[in-house]
Amino acid sequence: MADRLKDKNIIITGASGGIGAQMASLCAQRGANLVLLARNLDKLQELKSELEGRYHVNIDVFQLDVSNTDEIQTVFSKVLAKLDTVDVLVNNAGYGVFREAHEAKIEDIKGMFSVNVVGLMACTSLILPKMIKQGSGHVINIASQAGKIATPKSSVYSATKHAVLGYTNSLRMELSKHHIYVTAVNPGPIETNFFNIADEKGTYVKSVKGFMLKPDFVAKRIVDSMLTPIREINLPRWMNAGSIFYVLFPRIFERIGRRFFDRK
Repeated sequence: MADRLKDKNIIITGASGGIGAQMASLCAQRGANLVLLARNLDKLQELKSELEGRYHVNIDVFQLDVSNTDEIQTVFSKVLAKLDTVDVLVNNAGYGVFREAHEAKIEDIKGMFSVNVVGLMACTSLILPKMIKQGSGHVINIASQAGKIATPKSSVYSATKHAVLGYTNSLRMELSKHHIYVTAVNPGPIETNFFNIADEKGTYVKSVKGFMLKPDFVAKRIVDSMLTPIREINLPRWMNAGSIFYVLFPRIFERIGRRFFDRK
């Protein structure tokens, strides 16, 4: 397992912090060459210097706003010109804003869909021809347990992650004949800066603080799965059990869970 990523080319969006930066570090440690994409170029350059100095791998960084499809086209043209192969694409960029549906701002609705859904699809569509031609590869889409369990105050965010799961499931079937793996990652709440935007009042973080996932744990699970045919990574396991219960007994789940989920 330790040698599986050696000399492989891995692209990670949203790589300037959180699980994106953690994944980059783990991949570099295992000998992979990286293309790191994010809006904050300064942070990417700091990460590049640190990882290249420590692990002696090749790292390219590009500033990219995933909500801008023209920018995606431009940046990925440069990336693909540099790489002979693309072994793994991790669509990690994403954000959420927790508000009740009647309070959701149109700009936030458009923003979340632009980044979480359209941007993810655009990045994927641009690397697929190369993966199909080479007859191998792995697309990893960071979705969410919110894509399985819709909860109050996350109607828009949950809708984007439902869309990601639908896209991922279809993509998996389309690409199987080309020997390309497709994995959905569905984490619960993670201790990252995500909630600085998503949870302005801090009430949700207070209510779930006791079982928030550590970013290094999530990142390791994802990196361990790279270039293996794993269908989904669901974290934590008990929350995934809840999503299964939700599918089987939605009325009971909503009645019991409403009081807890309303803590957002």
